Amino acid sequence: MNIKSIPLAALAATIVATTPSPSSAAVPDVTDVTMTQAANRLVTITYTLTDAPAVVTLDIETNATGDVWASIGGENIQNVDGDAWKRVETGSHAIQWRPDLSWPDHKIADGGARAVLTAWALDNTPDYMVVDISEAAQPNTQKYYPTAESIPGGLLDNDVYRKTAIVMRKIMAKDVVWTMGSTPQETRNRVADREATHQVTLTNNYYIGVFPVTQSQWALIQSNNLTPSFYNNVSYSAMRPVEKVCYNEIRNADNTTTANTAYDWPAAPNPYSFLGRLRTKTGIDFDLPSDAQWEFAARAGHGSTMWGDGSAIVNSDKDDNLGRLGRYAQNGGKVSGKEPAQNCDASNGTAYVGTYQPNSWGIYDMHGNVWEWCLDWYADNITTLDGMLNIDPSDSSKTLSGAAGSQRVKRGGGWVYDEGINRPAFRNTENPTTRDKYTGFRLYCTAGLQ
Repeated sequence: MNIKSIPLAALAATIVATTPSPSSAAVPDVTDVTMTQAANRLVTITYTLTDAPAVVTLDIETNATGDVWASIGGENIQNVDGDAWKRVETGSHAIQWRPDLSWPDHKIADGGARAVLTAWALDNTPDYMVVDISEAAQPNTQKYYPTAESIPGGLLDNDVYRKTAIVMRKIMAKDVVWTMGSTPQETRNRVADREATHQVTLTNNYYIGVFPVTQSQWALIQSNNLTPSFYNNVSYSAMRPVEKVCYNEIRNADNTTTANTAYDWPAAPNPYSFLGRLRTKTGIDFDLPSDAQWEFAARAGHGSTMWGDGSAIVNSDKDDNLGRLGRYAQNGGKVSGKEPAQNCDASNGTAYVGTYQPNSWGIYDMHGNVWEWCLDWYADNITTLDGMLNIDPSDSSKTLSGAAGSQRVKRGGGWVYDEGINRPAFRNTENPTTRDKYTGFRLYCTAGLQ
């Protein structure tokens, strides 16, 4: 490869951005930014963070035409060390970047590049959080990025984000009034009360997984159950969603279907469950999303009669709009109307997560592929809950109405079902001990840092 360095003089321009939106926390500020390049091509960026700790993100822009500056893209801003894309304390800091390794064969005019540093208040962290769960991962080392495009290497181009890292998307849900459920214009299935429309106002922002948890990610955390999935052909399994995992072993138990009620919400998960092990490894309060949190994220701002990208639900077993968003029976889930063989490739049965288009908030596979466990006890009619988690915090064995809990909520439909079951409003129920080849899960955690 013909490697060319970026001339030192071309790195003279710098820009500083402070916290990008209002925050209740102290507003941090970035000052004294410099950017230089050594003879060995190493670029060093220094800055001072004042007033408050913050998450600091980095972008590199070039002067495209006139006064218009453009990012070189996250795929080109790799090979970076130092205090960027993470929580940073006040004081002086440095970032080092090797552009010759991640952005080779580029030369730019003098003064034609600038570093863009943005300080995000700790209660207003960026939209994307990337959490390392590899064998070498350490707690509290997550990285933050303002857009999917700024994630190094590209969200879909770098398999690490579906194998050894977890990508979370921030959902701005606090105080948003929205309608949960469906109108009769959607062809409802089974019990109509399950989808009765009602106004919901969630009380907090949160992060939700960009993808369902994959078989690779499950194996890295729950090492005593490496291959629970039915579709576990080793040639295709790594980026398929994990399935055949029950609610109890995800949250309440250690590789068993038997619940330990001492770990029911609001208690923290069993430390030897998948979520307990994940919390220990990462230092992050991972859990399952609630029923309402799941639907809010799946809708991505769109109402009844629409899929999560805003396209219409056509009320037919086969729906090309759904076919763009997820694996279901009519686009590879089944073969000639039958469930495919266990050793099939990812063109049938479950699909690699991220195979289809995301919803309007950049979240993949919320329609089809696998069912996803939610935290709630199930009830047919939840119209009076206003989006609250349907677990009695004083007696976790009961719903908020006082009924004994027996079934948990699961959402999203799956590869084996026709269109109607994959709608964003469809709510299903399952015994928390059930392991089947149709059901996996997606992660949730709170937004912001302390």
